[in-house]
Amino acid sequence: MQAASATACAGSAPRGRPREFDPDEALASALRVFWQKGYDGASMAELTEAMGITKPSLYACFGNKEALFRKALDLYERDKLCYVRSALEEPTARLVAERMLNGALATHCGDSDPQGCLGVISTMPCGIEAETIRADVIARRRSSEQAMIARFKQARDEGDLPDHVDPEGLANYLTTVLQGLSVKATSGTDRESLKRIVQTALACWPCA
Repeated sequence: MQAASATACAGSAPRGRPREFDPDEALASALRVFWQKGYDGASMAELTEAMGITKPSLYACFGNKEALFRKALDLYERDKLCYVRSALEEPTARLVAERMLNGALATHCGDSDPQGCLGVISTMPCGIEAETIRADVIARRRSSEQAMIARFKQARDEGDLPDHVDPEGLANYLTTVLQGLSVKATSGTDRESLKRIVQTALACWPCA
């Protein structure tokens, strides 16, 4: 999926009237608010202030809060989680895990972006109105896990992983470590401690 662009909102302003904001910049600002607060924790007042727009402009360009979050999640996956797709193309299963773990460390535990993973933050306990968002995030995560399972099955078939290794179990293990890194980063664990977790996970990786 592609994030909202300036052309996506072209019909929301009267003809001949110049646009008062850049939709791409506004969406990036909304992403940061959702990333910091989660879906439930981000208020419309915080979103419009960060985006520099009014509520009518937000609704006209992006739809309601749920639609805005989905567009922000698309942007997050495209720009912040691009390492996941490239990791699956690595020649060995261990390199897949290494690239994913280090990618998560850089993205979720860095200095320039909010700490933690937007997907993990947004599946934390939430109100009834946010259940559809939670279900969407979980479905996206499941799709990513299925891609990992397929990659590890390939690795086992090619002799890159031992015959006794369960590809689904290995993918679930890697996903659990990735989510754990996010939770610990959000709770303030320092980067060196998180790096040691990555190193330990890789040290436990099965070898053919």
